[in-house]
Amino acid sequence: MRTPAPARSSPHRRRRLGRPAKCLLASGVALAAAASLGVANAGTESGDSGAGARAEVCDAFGTIALGKYYVNNNLWGQDNGSGRQCVWDTAHSGDTIGWGTEYTWSGTDNEVKSFASAVLGWHWGWKADQAATGLPVSVGDHKDVTTSWDFDVSAAAGTMNVAYDLWLHTKSDVDWRDQPSDEVMVWLNRQGGAGPLGEKVATVNLGGASWDLYEGDIGWKVHSFVRTDNTTSADLDLDDFLGELVRRGLLSDTKYLTGVEAGTEVFTGTGRVDTRAYSVDVG
Repeated sequence: MRTPAPARSSPHRRRRLGRPAKCLLASGVALAAAASLGVANAGTESGDSGAGARAEVCDAFGTIALGKYYVNNNLWGQDNGSGRQCVWDTAHSGDTIGWGTEYTWSGTDNEVKSFASAVLGWHWGWKADQAATGLPVSVGDHKDVTTSWDFDVSAAAGTMNVAYDLWLHTKSDVDWRDQPSDEVMVWLNRQGGAGPLGEKVATVNLGGASWDLYEGDIGWKVHSFVRTDNTTSADLDLDDFLGELVRRGLLSDTKYLTGVEAGTEVFTGTGRVDTRAYSVDVG
């Protein structure tokens, strides 16, 4: 992602990682996830996450298991600045979860520090019961990927966005070694001048709202739908966004949707996002 520069824009999103670096990152994430799950599942009480928190994780890449999802304290860009971020869970009933995150980051304004998120399916590997996720699915099968998200953003949120992040591959049997072919982001809310990677190519109407579509490349294609008006709630079929890309010739329907994330991508600042209710249903 990037924030608009005063004159000429320049990309400032995920670093390009070679295969050895990706392997090391994935291994580190898996180890951190395994280490933190014991703490999270033990129901550690939160110190500053607010009433109703059941478990809290502040370690980089620590996770909280919530049925078919897990909440990931993803600090992949932490080397671009200094600060910290924590995640906690507040609810889990069937396929609906509640969770929150609080962060404070300084450093380069145009580089992402973290993307704390709820993950369904693949994210540089599988860390939950794959069978329960309903993923992967072929884009050409046109299966509904219905989602509901209700959240609050703090008044002083810094430079950040709240977005879905969809991962796609050319094959269905993927693991942590496999680089995605495409990434589709759906921005619901942005603060502090945050903007997406690439160049604007269109404005489209989907799910009862207007979205600016941006196209970029960081070693895989990045397609970003940025809502023209901020919202703090969404009821969407994410397959509509994939279908729009297919119709425009920007995505092949032979690709596979392997993962769905939803979270808070932070560049700089201090803030908090509370998810009251979140769910994804595939098929």
